[in-house]
Amino acid sequence: MDIKGFFSKKPVIGVVHLPPLPGSPDYMGSFEDVLERAVRDVKNLVENGVDAIIVENFMDTPYSIRVRNPETIAAFSIISWELKKIVDCPIGLNLLRNSGPEAYAIACIINADFIRVNALVEHIWAPEGLLTPVAREIMLKRRSLNCYDVAVFADVNVKHGKPVMDLDMAVREAITRGKADAVIVTGKHTSEPPDPSTAYYVKSISDKPVVIGSGITPDNIRLYWDLADGFIVGTYFKVKSITTNPVDPSKVRRLMTLVNKLRKQGS
Repeated sequence: MDIKGFFSKKPVIGVVHLPPLPGSPDYMGSFEDVLERAVRDVKNLVENGVDAIIVENFMDTPYSIRVRNPETIAAFSIISWELKKIVDCPIGLNLLRNSGPEAYAIACIINADFIRVNALVEHIWAPEGLLTPVAREIMLKRRSLNCYDVAVFADVNVKHGKPVMDLDMAVREAITRGKADAVIVTGKHTSEPPDPSTAYYVKSISDKPVVIGSGITPDNIRLYWDLADGFIVGTYFKVKSITTNPVDPSKVRRLMTLVNKLRKQGS
């Protein structure tokens, strides 16, 4: 992935929150329904202007710390491959809760562009248990598959968790020892934005792109525009701003219209 080119215009990455997959507690038994929902959502995101998408098994709660069951991995892989075939933009993968090596392998096989990792170099106390660092496994997977084009976007002090490592160390270690290509800053929970001072601080110490990973809306994106290099937007794009709802095309258009105006003002 061309990191410099990708972040040159402060991209908006739309999230495809997948319904429960095979192997998860709430799976309803119809894989075709899951795939059809994902296809509708990705089309509504891309056709209304987002710059990239990220696929996430969001509704597989309660999450495993690492996804091991083959049916979930198979379903996630097939859906990601099908979405990759119908979009002409970068695509990323996030296999919750901290299945970075598994996501990296899938990304290599389907020629995805990046993955998101919740705990690349940190221990995080989370509802699922203790998340442990996976940076070494990812880099070994990169080498064993001879797959060097998939970028790694690393959360630092990720949402829905209590970090063991302070923010300064988390950022610096993710970039240096973890070899992250970008770092992600979030609020404490899904749909909550980070404190602007936190985003400012991370931006000031990071020599890699900084992505705001939660809580962005048309009402606050101006505040974060100069504090970040990109934005992951999920909940706002949904009907009634409910994360598990389908994508609302009108909300995608509204935010992307504003983003394009901000880009022109900065050019």
